[in-house]
Amino acid sequence: MDTQQLVYFISALLSLGAALLMALVLFDRLAPLPAARAGLALERLRAGLRLRQASVPGFAMPYLEGGKGETLVLLHGFAGDKDNFTRMARWLTPHYRVLCPDLPGFGEAGRDPQAGYSIAQQAERLRALLDQVAPGKVHLGGNSMGGFIAAQFAAAWPERVASLWLLDAAGTEAAHSSEVLQRYEASGDMPLLVRQEQDYGALMDTCTAERPFLPYSVLTALGRRAAADFALHTAIMRQVAAAPLLQPQPQYAAIPALVAWGEQDRILHPSGAAALARLFPRSRTVMMAGVGHLPMVEAPRRTAQDYLDFRRTLA
Repeated sequence: MDTQQLVYFISALLSLGAALLMALVLFDRLAPLPAARAGLALERLRAGLRLRQASVPGFAMPYLEGGKGETLVLLHGFAGDKDNFTRMARWLTPHYRVLCPDLPGFGEAGRDPQAGYSIAQQAERLRALLDQVAPGKVHLGGNSMGGFIAAQFAAAWPERVASLWLLDAAGTEAAHSSEVLQRYEASGDMPLLVRQEQDYGALMDTCTAERPFLPYSVLTALGRRAAADFALHTAIMRQVAAAPLLQPQPQYAAIPALVAWGEQDRILHPSGAAALARLFPRSRTVMMAGVGHLPMVEAPRRTAQDYLDFRRTLA
């Protein structure tokens, strides 16, 4: 191939690449829901996760599953869903069997406006799910509300919990002392409650120190779902806010725990990390600089590596 042919070939490749990029941008903008589904499917494939279906009394509870080994169950927070962990899971599935369920009332799980969604009720639904898909001991993790549920589950069924991974977890007075939650208690204003589709970007800005890249299609799909759930999530938020806080439990003394917290968390105050460490005597704490409320979204590889290091200490 002479120089002129090489230049022509490179030019043709660049033109093709530009055309493909333009097609993707148009698909993302003009067909946001199909584009979002396609994007999530690619993310799950990259992480080695597959969608599974399950149900508990009154609710469908779909979940993502991938990898082999000891089971690690990850619970999303309020306004989140199972895909909150997808980007991080690619570093975990080579080592563990990872399960990420949608909690009732969120994601693709069932919804019932007449049902209760307290922390204790969600923990019971988690138990019912695990009885089906992961009987026996599991390693259990959760972010925010999911961490609260995980700790509540460990108090009720300590024989089922090999270890805990608490990522900016709710459930302590210290964590709930944040300006955002104090404002919610005073006025009812809460950035996790999305009235309109276009408000979803503000939710992400509040939850993260620096918003990670999300395509227009994904933001649109998540915004539409969140706005449709506004009334239900408003009711669930009241139940979560009214839940009894975590208390010292004798069973906590035997459970190893990794407490991870973003230093720039505005939803839950970072002093919650020390409060959790006092509840779990066998805990290790990692404070994450430059990270907000969603470590697994903002710094997925770093968050996974901290967990892998923690698990090595258990071994």
